[in-house]
Amino acid sequence: METGFTKWIIVITVVMCCLLELIDTSIVNVALTQMMGNLSATQQEVSWVVASYGIANVIVIPMTGFLAEQFGRRNYYLVSVILFTLASIACGQSTNIWELVAFRFVQGIGGGALMATSQAILIDTFPPKQLPLGQALFGMGVIIGPTIGPTLGGFIVDNYDWPWIFYVNVPVGIMASIFTIAFIRDPERIKNAIPRPLREIDWAGIFLLILGVGSLQYVLEQGESNDWFEDNLILFFTALAVIGMVGFVWRELTAEQPIVDLRVLGKSRNLAVGAVLSFVLGFGMFASVFIFPIFTQRILGFSAAQTGLILLPGALASGFMMPVIGKMLQAGVPQKYMIPVGFFIFFVFTFWMAKIISPTAGEDNFFWPLMVRGLGMGLIFLPITTMSLAGLQGKEAGQAAGLTGMIRQLGGSFGVAIVGTVLERSIYQNRVGMLPNISLYNSETVQRVQAFTANFMSKGFSAEQAQQQAYAALEGILMKQVSIITYGQIFSMLGFFFLACLPLVMLIKRARRGEAIDLNAAH
Repeated sequence: METGFTKWIIVITVVMCCLLELIDTSIVNVALTQMMGNLSATQQEVSWVVASYGIANVIVIPMTGFLAEQFGRRNYYLVSVILFTLASIACGQSTNIWELVAFRFVQGIGGGALMATSQAILIDTFPPKQLPLGQALFGMGVIIGPTIGPTLGGFIVDNYDWPWIFYVNVPVGIMASIFTIAFIRDPERIKNAIPRPLREIDWAGIFLLILGVGSLQYVLEQGESNDWFEDNLILFFTALAVIGMVGFVWRELTAEQPIVDLRVLGKSRNLAVGAVLSFVLGFGMFASVFIFPIFTQRILGFSAAQTGLILLPGALASGFMMPVIGKMLQAGVPQKYMIPVGFFIFFVFTFWMAKIISPTAGEDNFFWPLMVRGLGMGLIFLPITTMSLAGLQGKEAGQAAGLTGMIRQLGGSFGVAIVGTVLERSIYQNRVGMLPNISLYNSETVQRVQAFTANFMSKGFSAEQAQQQAYAALEGILMKQVSIITYGQIFSMLGFFFLACLPLVMLIKRARRGEAIDLNAAH
């Protein structure tokens, strides 16, 4: 255990790296349009800038325990920081879209390690009694990172050029590399670990993991833009995902030295429940951050930077709540009671958002609902993490941490994919449902068209042009109303999804007094 100055330097280093990794999952979203213009890319091609990073992330995260054991955790972490930093420079220097996609994949490989390994290093830094505080500091990065991304990205795109969304990583990466060399040390178990010979490595497990999880992530990232199962490529990768995932589960349950030990799920009921709850957490956290910017920018006309600033106070509130929740856990407040409160608070947030969404909503309308969201996320993340890992020892704890991290990431991918699909299809269905109300056989509709036509004619348009403008204005009003209804339905759907998952909390086993989380060798 580290103490004093060294302890807090390590804390700053790993939380900073964790933030970098999570910010980069969302920072590029606001720059895609500029990338399309500068790199002569289509919408379909530029979507790979996001997809390649996510695919690399979700492949690497569950393997971090094995890689840390094989090469030493400090060495693995240092190489990952350097790889992430160099890939960031290469992304900014890209001259065509496929160069950028390739370097984003490399950046995702380094970033996945930062996310998973940072948690283990951070927890090693604290004595057992302060483990909830260590988890709380890690949770600050997990909650705040995806929200800061659009804010920072919007500011950079508005004031500089898109490569700077990657160059901002460089000074932080250099500083983190220096601090890693100077201050981070491996725990004794990893120092004394003997690397597996190459012939004993679970190569089949690695291949099936890449095939299954990588294909699944591709389907989730590209499904909506490719019209899901109407596209042969999506069908092909779905088949690969099923083959890979089934084969991976079978292999890891039967191999003597699996790359990811799935048998640990059978040794702890709380870990199995925590894995499901981690999926739910990722689903709600990423889906809500995904849907809100779309609404504010498409319907209310807010800029990316303006939307990010609206999201920021709630994210910061959640981050600042983490140490408080950590203290509550230290004081013995059971996770079994905190998680349902967090779920219910998240439901209140979604219900509130569904009620206040309107064409005239302003920034002030969203402040308190998003603060409520931040409180709910804080009450969900930390209790789920500590509950999942409680009672596990050494290597098992490392495997469990990597597994729950991967599942949380997949939950986010499922959330974004499902919400995106439901959004587009519900807008179409709601529009069809409202069309009878604006029929030209309806007297109110005719009066509205006549009023619009007269208004446009008074501005110098011909009668024919004025009528066309009137129909366009009516279509605009219709689509705005349809969108308002649809976004309200999406938020309500998210809230009821969380309520439906509440019974899972009944399966949580109360930790025995004095039972601690041993992450001394995690990752």
